[in-house]
Amino acid sequence: MLTVRGLVEEMQLELVVGGDAADAPIRWVHSTELDDPTPWLSGGELILTTGMRLKSEQAQREFAERLSSRHVAGVGFGTGFDHAKLPEALCEAARDAGLPLFEVPYELPFIAITERAFTTLVNRQYEVLQRTIAIHRRMERLLLEEAGLDELVRAISATIGGAVAVLDLRGEVLAQREFQRPLAAGAIDAVREQAERRTRTGGQNDAFVPEHPGLGGGALALPVLAGARGGPQAWLLAVRDSGGVGEMERLTLEQSVTVVALELMRQRAMRDTERRLAGDVLAEALAGQLDASELAARLRPFGVGSTAAVLVFATADPGGAEGDLDRALAAAGHGALVASRQGLLCAVVDGDGLDPVELAGRARATLAEAHGDVAAAVSRVAPATDLRRSFHEARCALEAVALAPSNGNGAGHVASYHDLGSFQLLLSLQDDDALRLYCDSVLGPLENGGTGEYGDELVRSLEVFIEQNGQWERAARELYCHRHTLRYRIRRIEELTGRDLSSARDRIEFWLALRGRELVS
Repeated sequence: MLTVRGLVEEMQLELVVGGDAADAPIRWVHSTELDDPTPWLSGGELILTTGMRLKSEQAQREFAERLSSRHVAGVGFGTGFDHAKLPEALCEAARDAGLPLFEVPYELPFIAITERAFTTLVNRQYEVLQRTIAIHRRMERLLLEEAGLDELVRAISATIGGAVAVLDLRGEVLAQREFQRPLAAGAIDAVREQAERRTRTGGQNDAFVPEHPGLGGGALALPVLAGARGGPQAWLLAVRDSGGVGEMERLTLEQSVTVVALELMRQRAMRDTERRLAGDVLAEALAGQLDASELAARLRPFGVGSTAAVLVFATADPGGAEGDLDRALAAAGHGALVASRQGLLCAVVDGDGLDPVELAGRARATLAEAHGDVAAAVSRVAPATDLRRSFHEARCALEAVALAPSNGNGAGHVASYHDLGSFQLLLSLQDDDALRLYCDSVLGPLENGGTGEYGDELVRSLEVFIEQNGQWERAARELYCHRHTLRYRIRRIEELTGRDLSSARDRIEFWLALRGRELVS
């Protein structure tokens, strides 16, 4: 770092006054003969002048006061021109203002000082550039090697000599590493609150200094723009163990946020790919398209072994909750396949040492914090090759509880095979052909339909009508049709099947056939 003291000693000159402030860094060197150059200064400059316009003591004092107020690094005063020696009034004013002042004799041209200072500044900038390039290459290698966010944060922490944390937009810590000193208590909460305030006021894309007494001046929070529109996807918090955030540290952090953003994008792409694969596996398994050996092989990459249980959750946005459920199950130490199917959020969880009800209860509580009301149900632990039956057991348990709200179960109840009721009869049938024959005998006339009729539309109308307990208005809203249209469809269903939906027996048979069809479809 180039300082007034270092430059004076290197040029074999003598510092006259202002020794206490002579270790401030020199940002630039500027020659001037103006009595007030401050409009063109921004602070940190070394001023060189012969003082040709500083004739009076008043002008000399005002000159020193103006430069001090602008926080210049120091003043080199050339003698042998208009002044044979340093003016006493200038020395006194500089001493009072704490402004470093040294004499530049006639024999030493200003250009010599400027060249020496610029050489030092350029060399320092080159050194900083070389170091930042080396750091960037290291980060790039870690990224390409897929070392992970934790390893990237560890490298950043070691580079700046301080604690580093990456927070998502909800303030959850994605990765954190401390150097030698621990983060001050409450620092993460302070950054989270300040980031939320900045987002609300529209300043979400700017770095900021956290407002926390335990962080001092050595902290900086930077937005991580992971390919998002309208704001950051995360925040990078850096807190140096000692000293402030200098030029080198700031450059390192500004490069680091790019690498962190790329890592977050890579993780997001990987999760999206895994979820698509999980959805494909679940869909093919439920459709009966995978034999036992192939299903076991497809489940193995998700950490699911020879036994498994299925957890299902009813929430407003199953797809949007997949990531939260995935993280909750991973934090609990369970391998799982997470996907959405048939309007439900599903998880196939490895059955080794598993209590499905207990795990689903904890996962439901976590999901409820971010997604509101969530209903949960589980299957028993069974061979993973029986995934299709396990899924239907969990789904039917969830539906059975929904159909019987007066059973005394609270909002946090996790449905299981104990709640299956009459669904147990369907699930216990081992002969799929016999069940399919029964379903076809009841629903076949609807699916085949009549001239100009749509079988799927009639079956869907029947299902919603029964689910809504025969309430015309609610069923019509669910089907997005007028109640008169629904009444026509119900009459048509009765005509085609020869059954009466006002009869409890016929409604039960329809309901059993609808549920049974799901088990064999």
